[in-house]
Amino acid sequence: MILKENHSLSNYNTFKINVKAKKFVEIKSIDELKIVVENYSEEKILFLGGGSNVLFTEDYDGLVVYLNLKGKSLKEIDSDFSEVTANAGENWNELVNYCLENNLGGIENLSLIPGNVGSAPIQNIGAYGRELKDVFISCEVFDLENFSFKTYYLEDCQFEYRNSIFKKHKNLIVVSISLRLSNHNHVINSSYGGIEKELENKGIDKPTIQDISKVVCQIRKRKLPDPEKIGNAGSFFKNPVVNMKKMESIKKKFYDIPHFKISDTEYKIPAAWLIEKAGLKGKVFGKIGIHKTQPLVLVNYGGGHGKDLFKLSISIKEIISKIFNIDLETEVNII
Repeated sequence: MILKENHSLSNYNTFKINVKAKKFVEIKSIDELKIVVENYSEEKILFLGGGSNVLFTEDYDGLVVYLNLKGKSLKEIDSDFSEVTANAGENWNELVNYCLENNLGGIENLSLIPGNVGSAPIQNIGAYGRELKDVFISCEVFDLENFSFKTYYLEDCQFEYRNSIFKKHKNLIVVSISLRLSNHNHVINSSYGGIEKELENKGIDKPTIQDISKVVCQIRKRKLPDPEKIGNAGSFFKNPVVNMKKMESIKKKFYDIPHFKISDTEYKIPAAWLIEKAGLKGKVFGKIGIHKTQPLVLVNYGGGHGKDLFKLSISIKEIISKIFNIDLETEVNII
């Protein structure tokens, strides 16, 4: 391990915000993790993975620990299912491809989600009708408060829509995850986000998990900017959930508002529709803006500042609240 001082974090966050860490260290093993925690327990510490869900608004006055823990494996549970285990530093989409190569089904709808494996349970990542919790077995966690390792099973993680116990308790550091995936007789989910239409256009009526992944990747590439080309962290806001009474009230003024029933009393509304309806889609403000095809995505066109992106997000929230009486919730972690 090499401890660096005043180290730029522009290559460690997908917004490409050029802030500096007072101290920075990259760790590649559990032993190195233990050494860092033991020696810098009094420091202000931030653990960073792929940096795909974070917005830096200023330099970090503490120690940034880049979790670059690699390694993945699989073992058969029974004739129908296998368990895949991956360390926190593995790239999420590379893990998806690894599973597809082994014909393991369950996370194909989560193809091309940016970031590393360690952040997947923190956010309970999801896309196109699937969430991590649908295939989750457990994760290995290091607790900074008592310097111990513990296994968190599905019921321990308190998974909700883009939320978990790990988002609430920053002392819990995910070091690996284990997933339960199907060996055959895969359950295909093609009913969400235009997947069926895309399959029809390709003349595919009996899609494989590989077909689903390819289609999801094509849709995402069309709708979302590539973080390698334009700085962004994917969806900046969560889709708001409202009760039946509020839904009926909104429909009186906005009869065409799309909504999806998620329970007997709750509806989910696409935040992207709200932002576009408010006339904000594609707006550019100097070096930052709202993406031209996906208004859920805030972008850094180059040289933008995190504080300006944060201010933009606050303005969007205020406008949506004023027009629709809906409070948007930020999905990205603000630092």
